[in-house]
Amino acid sequence: MSKSLYETLGVSENASADEIKKAYRKLARKYHPDINKDESAIEKFKEINAAYEVLSDSEKKAQYDQFGDSMFGGQNFHDFASSQGGGVDLDEILRQMFGGGGGFSGASGGGFGGFGGFGGPDLDMQARITIPFMVSVTGGKHNVFANGESFDIKIPAGIKSGETMRVRGKGKQYQGQAGDLLIQVDVASSDEYKRKGDNLYKTFDVPLKEALFGGKISVQTPEKEVSLKVPKNTKNGQKFRLKGKGVPDRKTALKGDLYLVANVVLPDVDTLDSDLKKQMEEKL
Repeated sequence: MSKSLYETLGVSENASADEIKKAYRKLARKYHPDINKDESAIEKFKEINAAYEVLSDSEKKAQYDQFGDSMFGGQNFHDFASSQGGGVDLDEILRQMFGGGGGFSGASGGGFGGFGGFGGPDLDMQARITIPFMVSVTGGKHNVFANGESFDIKIPAGIKSGETMRVRGKGKQYQGQAGDLLIQVDVASSDEYKRKGDNLYKTFDVPLKEALFGGKISVQTPEKEVSLKVPKNTKNGQKFRLKGKGVPDRKTALKGDLYLVANVVLPDVDTLDSDLKKQMEEKL
């Protein structure tokens, strides 16, 4: 029985969870679009992530180990992925293929790649939540009320607005079976940070003295307070990059950067010493 998902990650069918994770991380770094500029790397990166979506989940992996590539209509995974087109989210397709509430009943036509047969009613439910901006950056817990029940869910660091989380067993119930709760996530805006991709931007105040002559300024970041050294002649709008202090990529765990944008604060001229004010008027 062909099992090309293992070939996609370059591991054997007997590979341990740790070996699968290590292989995935190595390949994800190699083919990440920010690192590998080859056009084919994008599709390879998608295939690697989708394969890991299955092989890192014990339930999905057990199903795949039972049915193999018959789940892709007999195609190997690369051909299956290519047939889906560039605009398709392979992760989501595989989540639907492997995450059905009714389980597999055999290759009976329909579904993806000719493999379907999910019997019974649709027990999945939809929900929508709004999470604080910083929770989307650092991860955390969020309380959800659905189907008459209140419970906490784990929000992964790096999640974006529009992404959907699947909470297993929290959907409708029917004859001893339970569907899943599909939660669409909205991220609240922040007055302090702006997010662009995996990078964060924050404006911080620089007193005129430090802007002119240099100095150190304490700035709060998502992780901790840092002491930032600003050079003399710092300009308004000047950016300072803190590498790896941005938002983690959910697939690779690589972090973006934090850009601190200087806002030079001018003093009220009426509060200046009269001699200093006179000298400034004369010399500036």
